[in-house]
Amino acid sequence: MPSRPILILDGSQLDYRSLTLIGRAEADIVVAEEGLSRVHRARAVLEATMAAGTPVYGANTGVGAMRDVTFGLSVIDEFNAGLMRAHHFGTGDLFPADVVRAAMAIRANSALAGYTGCTEMLVTSYVDLLNRDVVPVVRRAGSIGCADIGLMGQIGAVLAGDGEAYFAGKRMSAAAALSAAGLAPITLKAKDSLAAISSNAIGYAVASHALRSAAAAVRTLLASGITLAAAMGVSSAPWEAAAAIGTPAQASVASWLAEAAKAARVPADRGVHDPLSLRMMAQVFAAAVQHLEAAARSTLATTAQSDDNPVVVGDRVLSSGGSLPLDVAIDLQSAGLALAHVARNSFNRCVLICNGRRRELPINLVAPHVAATGFGPILKLAGELFARTLSLIQPISAQSLVVADGIEDEAAFLPLVVERFERQIRALRRLAALECLLAAQAIDLMRDRPEGVVGHVYDITRAHSAFYAEDRALSCEVEAIEATLTSGETMLRLLDAAPLPSFDAFFSLDLGF
Repeated sequence: MPSRPILILDGSQLDYRSLTLIGRAEADIVVAEEGLSRVHRARAVLEATMAAGTPVYGANTGVGAMRDVTFGLSVIDEFNAGLMRAHHFGTGDLFPADVVRAAMAIRANSALAGYTGCTEMLVTSYVDLLNRDVVPVVRRAGSIGCADIGLMGQIGAVLAGDGEAYFAGKRMSAAAALSAAGLAPITLKAKDSLAAISSNAIGYAVASHALRSAAAAVRTLLASGITLAAAMGVSSAPWEAAAAIGTPAQASVASWLAEAAKAARVPADRGVHDPLSLRMMAQVFAAAVQHLEAAARSTLATTAQSDDNPVVVGDRVLSSGGSLPLDVAIDLQSAGLALAHVARNSFNRCVLICNGRRRELPINLVAPHVAATGFGPILKLAGELFARTLSLIQPISAQSLVVADGIEDEAAFLPLVVERFERQIRALRRLAALECLLAAQAIDLMRDRPEGVVGHVYDITRAHSAFYAEDRALSCEVEAIEATLTSGETMLRLLDAAPLPSFDAFFSLDLGF
């Protein structure tokens, strides 16, 4: 039996391979001693500052509107326990376990940079949860995206034996989960509670997860898009041009499209000047690739960033504004705009193939001499999915918000930005399934025998949907095609048949889903 990989947290930036393995509980986590040394030094500065009688926000003072209330040594432990409980207020649907695991790793890793001022015990306690398969129950709603206090509080509470957690996949009380894992609750020290709640780690984790899912969706849409384009007899000339004169991202995507079209061995139509929805596929997908990678880089950078307040710098404890993840929120919203363009491009192709003007395909892809409505009606689903994707790009990070006696007046709403982004991804996956359904019908009408990626996509489609010879219900077929098309197994086959090397490697798509 192969040994599990060991991942070392040392305060350096994490990558997608590490986050994915941690999220799946497929690696053992080790904390680097040099990282713990940095934590120890910062803690010593914080304790010396408090011993000198200096107010330290959230350690010996209240938080938010109660920032000017100070606490004596006799009640600091009580205050810290209460602070954690007060910030266990998230509600709604649960984050998946892989997101919660990644969030714990991000929180521990960012503390190892040595600016947080927490105890070493707090850091190692997160790692204990990861290595013992204890996953806190974290409800999604409860963050304005300027420290995920209502979300991270649900994780921190488990460390102290409060709240709920999964152990070995079974949901139970936190106390029961810790006991079953051979762990004991910890007593949170001054600043530990604030360090546990005042972080955007869950927002960064779910953003990373969503961006990787979006990367997979774009790869799937590339496959469905080239299949639909090939079925219409597209010319690869514009892609060959883009490969020569385009930006690096455009050249990479254009080369992929041209090679996939050639490998399909489907006859090209006689038309010289294809519609823009076909000619400009390289530009549309390249924009998505660029913006997804940009947002992912911003997000990964946060895995080594201390977003605490206050922070320890040298021998001083300083107030900080590092808890505003605005760069990530803005980059993610830009990526969402790019996805909307991908959705429009897909919808345009769906309409184009049903118009009956390419390769003399029949209108609505109805076979000759058949009394049927065909695929015209399902274009309304394609239109709804495009409109759904488009409607979710309205920027929300600049919304006005003032709380806590007016001192908390900036927010990025990162978890909400991610939630809308995830809904876009779901719509894109279904659009890809629709493209495959239409493409397979056109391929059969023209009696093509596609090879390469196009042939693979055709085979997936026909495994769930037969040739359309009479009107029938399509809902279940679309969903079945989507499920197989977006599976981890299909992704691996697509990567093997037609790699997009740097993009695939950056998002570690070879690990599947």
